[in-house]
Amino acid sequence: MTSRLLAILLCALFILPAWTSSAHAADPATSLLKLHQMRLAAQRSLGDFYMYNGMEGDQRYARMIDVSVQLADARLKELTGMPGEASSALRQQLEQEWKAYAKDLANLMAALKQQGFTDLQPVADLTVRNQRLLALSSELYSTIQQEGATVVPPLTQRSREQSLMMQTIAVDYASRSASVGGSFIGANGSKAIDQLAGEFTSQLADLQGAPQNTPQIREALSEIGTKWRYIEKSLKNYNEKSVPFLVNKYSDRITEGLEEVSARYAALQL
Repeated sequence: MTSRLLAILLCALFILPAWTSSAHAADPATSLLKLHQMRLAAQRSLGDFYMYNGMEGDQRYARMIDVSVQLADARLKELTGMPGEASSALRQQLEQEWKAYAKDLANLMAALKQQGFTDLQPVADLTVRNQRLLALSSELYSTIQQEGATVVPPLTQRSREQSLMMQTIAVDYASRSASVGGSFIGANGSKAIDQLAGEFTSQLADLQGAPQNTPQIREALSEIGTKWRYIEKSLKNYNEKSVPFLVNKYSDRITEGLEEVSARYAALQL
């Protein structure tokens, strides 16, 4: 995760509390943004681990994992004052799952550093734990909206979902390219990469056609589209030549752009 993306995420935190006139009403919206950023960073950490494994311990990915883990941990700690009992209970479960995931990730990184390789089963277990982590965060995201009587504005929500989809695609591609233990360990558990890529293209076009788009948002989405087209063919033909470094690099830039767009959509609510 780049410093630019981190800056975008931090700026977004200052935008959201102004959505409404009262501090109490703003809290659920701020919590939702922090939770979104937490699950995005958690998802990113798994993709970076696959890259770290596939690139034989390249330290640039070790540093990227560290940044993602620190960001996810910070956002989770900031996620306080849940609006109800159900969200409070889910928040506690999420913290427990996150601690277990972070511990397993650290153990695998240490094993790779010491042995030069990792066994398949611990990596598969890490992937399953990451899936549980994302499922819990999604459930908490919905519960905060229900108990906090808050609805994320549609375009803000759609751009956030687009970011998560980009990360899912990147994680799956990195997993396939790493071929840990000679096997592919999918991150999304169901859809093929080319199917996800097709959905991303369609949903990006929908965002680009939104009548609420300002000139700045249209320009940002155009730049995202240019970057997307650069890797789209590789994703739709993922069984051919593997280009994990390229996909990883451009997916990160696309996510940066989408988070910037999401912040701009949020600013429209001011």
